[in-house]
Amino acid sequence: MIKVLTDLKKIRLEKGLTQQEVADKTNISISMLAMMENGYRRGSDETKIKLANFYKKSVDSLFFANDYHF
Repeated sequence: MIKVLTDLKKIRLEKGLTQQEVADKTNISISMLAMMENGYRRGSDETKIKLANFYKKSVDSLFFANDYHF
């Protein structure tokens, strides 16, 4: 499982959105969104950009800020 991506669900829930609403507004399939939220898929660069723009965050802060292993 990809831990860094599991924050996507937290962010979505904090905004009071359903997966369907995010999928509709970003043109990302609900199945891809669910897999990303659950850490089973990373998504393409295009998908990451769509989500970062939607959540008004940088791609780095949304997907890579916590992806450091020391």
